[in-house]
Amino acid sequence: MIELKGIAAANGISIGIAHKIGKEDFIVPKDNITEAQIPLEIQLFEEALIKTRREIIELQKRIGSDMGKNEAQIFDAHLLVLEDRMLIEEVISRLKKDKLNVAFIFQEVLKKYVSVFAKIEDEYLKERISDINDVGKRILRNILGKERKGLSELKDKVIIVAHDLSPSDTAAMHKRRVSAFVTDVGGKTSHTAIMAKSLEIPAVVGVQDATTEINAGDMLIVDGALGLVIVNPDQKTLDLYHTAEEKLRGVNEKFLSAKDLPAITLDGVKVEINANIEFPDEVPGVKLHGGEGIGLYRTEFFYMNRKDSPSEDEHYLAYKYVAEQMNPYPVIIRTIDLGGDKFLSQFQIPHEMQPFLGWRAIRFCLARPEIFKLQLRAILRASVHGNLKLMYPMISGIEELRQANKILDEAREELRSKGIPFDEDIQVGAMIEVPSAAMTADILAEEADFFSIGSNDLIQYSLAVDRANEKVAYLYEPAHPAVLRLIKNVIDSAHKGDINVGMCGEMAGEPSLALILLGMGLDEFSMPPQVIPELKYLIRSITLAQAKEIANEALKLPTGREVEDYAQSKLKEILK
Repeated sequence: MIELKGIAAANGISIGIAHKIGKEDFIVPKDNITEAQIPLEIQLFEEALIKTRREIIELQKRIGSDMGKNEAQIFDAHLLVLEDRMLIEEVISRLKKDKLNVAFIFQEVLKKYVSVFAKIEDEYLKERISDINDVGKRILRNILGKERKGLSELKDKVIIVAHDLSPSDTAAMHKRRVSAFVTDVGGKTSHTAIMAKSLEIPAVVGVQDATTEINAGDMLIVDGALGLVIVNPDQKTLDLYHTAEEKLRGVNEKFLSAKDLPAITLDGVKVEINANIEFPDEVPGVKLHGGEGIGLYRTEFFYMNRKDSPSEDEHYLAYKYVAEQMNPYPVIIRTIDLGGDKFLSQFQIPHEMQPFLGWRAIRFCLARPEIFKLQLRAILRASVHGNLKLMYPMISGIEELRQANKILDEAREELRSKGIPFDEDIQVGAMIEVPSAAMTADILAEEADFFSIGSNDLIQYSLAVDRANEKVAYLYEPAHPAVLRLIKNVIDSAHKGDINVGMCGEMAGEPSLALILLGMGLDEFSMPPQVIPELKYLIRSITLAQAKEIANEALKLPTGREVEDYAQSKLKEILK
C-alpha cells in the first residue's frame, strides 16, 4: 500500500481501478517537398484547420448541453488559437521558404510558441500553454490523418491517472465511466479542477509522481477532500473507505434536506448564506442549492477569451438579468479584478515579475478610469432592477476607497445628467484581502457600507505563499493563527463601525472553518452553490454560543494544524 499526497481539487471519495493516460507524442517525419507540392501542403493544412474547428465546435456544443455554458466556454480559447493569423502565416511562410512537409513545419512553429509562453511567469498565460498544446495535437492528428480514442469511449468505470489532462480530455469524461481522476501536475484553479467540480467527481492534482507510482489496473482510493491517493490499499483501509463512502452518500442526502430552509442557529440567530458566481447562467444553480443571494459576482470573465472589450450595454444586460432573477435577494457585484493570474492582452497589461503584487484589481481600475467608469455606469443602471450592491477588490487603504468612490460619483453624475435612473442608495463595499486593509479595517469601516473578506488572497499575502505554486502549497494554511487574528480584527472593526461583514473566499465554504467564522461573528458566508446545503445544515445544528466558544478556543491555539484538528473534532461532534 502506498499513500500519495496532492492538492485537493474536488471533494468526494472514489474507489476503483486505475486507467492510465499517457502523453500523446507524435512522430512527425521531416520530408523535403518540391515547389509544385507547396499548394497541396497548404491545402492539407487548411483542411486540418477546418476539421479541427468543426471538432471543437461539436465538442463545445456537447459540453454546453451536458455540463453547462461555463464549461463550454473553456473552448473559446481553443478557437482563438485556430484563428491566430500570426501562427497560420508563420507556418505558410516557413513552408514556402524551407520546402518541408507541413506537419513538420507546424510542429516546429508550435514548439516555438509553447517555448515562448513557458518562459513567461504568468499563471494565466501558462494555462494557455495547455490550450495551445491541445489544439496543436488536434491539428497535427488531422494533418497526419490519425485517429485517437477518447475517454468518452471507455467501457468500464475507472479512475483516470495522467501527467495532465487537456480540456478536451476532461470534457469528454462521463461520470458514469470516470469516477475520479489523479494528475501529476495542476492546481485548484486549473481546467481539470474546474471540470471535476462540474462533473461532481473527486479529483487530486499536483501529485507529482502519480504516473510513476501508479500502474494501469492498480486499485485506488481517491480522497478528494484530503488530497490523498491510496494505491493498492489493504483490506482494512478498503473497508474503512467503503464505509466512509456509504456514510457520505447518506450525509449528503441529509444536507440536501436543509437547502430550502433558512440558516438560523438553534438559539435563533439568522446568518446569510450566499453563492459565488462568474456567469449569469449560474443563477438557476444558486436557487437549486438554496442560495439566499449572491455574495460574489466575479466580472473579469467578461473580458476573457475575446479580442475586444465588452460594451457598457453587455455589462448592463448581464447585471440586469442577475438582479431580476435573484430579486429581492442581494447580489454583490465585484468590480473587475484584472491582472495577477488574469492577464488580458487587449489592455496591454505589462508582464511583471510579481503579478499578484503588481498592477491589478483596483490599482488597474484607478489607472484606467475609462474602463472602470464604464462598468460602474452599467452596475448603477442595473441597480433599479433588483437588490444590487457593488464592491471594490484589493483595497489596501482608505485613499484607494476614496479614489474609487470619486470615480463612482462621476459615473452617478453622468447618468443623472442624461436622466437615466439608478439606485441612489446603492451600497458600496470594500473587499478585505490585503493585510494593510485588515489592519486598518476600523478606518475603512467609517466610509464603506460593508466588508467582504477575500480569504484566498488574504492568506496568500499574509503568509507570503503563492497559492498557485504547488511547491509551497503545504504552507497555504487558512487556519494559521495570523490569518484568524486578522479576520477577527476585520469582523470586530466592521461591527464597531455598524456595518455587516461577509466572506467570499474558500474558507467560507469549509465547514470546520465556518464554525470558527460563525463564532467570530461573521454575518454572511458566500461559497460555490453546491456547498450551500451543508453549511445551512451545520448552522441549523449549533447555537451561536457554542460557535463562540469554539472560536475562542481556536484563537488560543499556536498552529494552523492544531486549529484544523480541533475544528474537525468539533464538527464531527456537532454533526454526529
